[in-house]
Amino acid sequence: MEEKFSKILLQKEGSFITFRQDEVIMSNGKKAIRDTVQHPGAVAVLACTSQEEILLVKQYRYPIGRITWEIPAGKLERGEDLVRCAQRELAEETGFTAANWQKLISFYTAPGFSNEIIHLYLATDLQEKQASPDPDEIIEYVKLPLAKVYQKVKNGEIIDAKTIIGVLWLVKLKGLET
Repeated sequence: MEEKFSKILLQKEGSFITFRQDEVIMSNGKKAIRDTVQHPGAVAVLACTSQEEILLVKQYRYPIGRITWEIPAGKLERGEDLVRCAQRELAEETGFTAANWQKLISFYTAPGFSNEIIHLYLATDLQEKQASPDPDEIIEYVKLPLAKVYQKVKNGEIIDAKTIIGVLWLVKLKGLET
């Protein structure tokens, strides 16, 4: 069931992603066209306080035309260490640092058209410092009890996949499922 790359039909570079339209040869010998988004990968941080509060960031997401609540996250720079990226993103978006880091899971966000992979980390033993968001970001953060965040996932207020995955992972880990 493999598909073999034949040639690039179209390629357009963005600021950090690349759109490509490739011709492939399917395992039955027939040609097909695949539209793909090439992504450098990302990290997401499930930051949990000692009081079991979760740090969420609120920001406007242009592609969907609305404000979302998400766990801190960001794209990897070329050659960047995963934990260093997670530490950088947590500090930039919330101002917090963490003494303990645990890798939870890696997952592809939309393998039907993109190679984006997100590496999810749990950050604990948090210390608050000063946030320094990127110049092209307008974000704010909030600390909410895990039970309240879980409720927001269940009632559809939180719609971001990486956040849903992280919250459900932590709820399972803590045995809070209802």
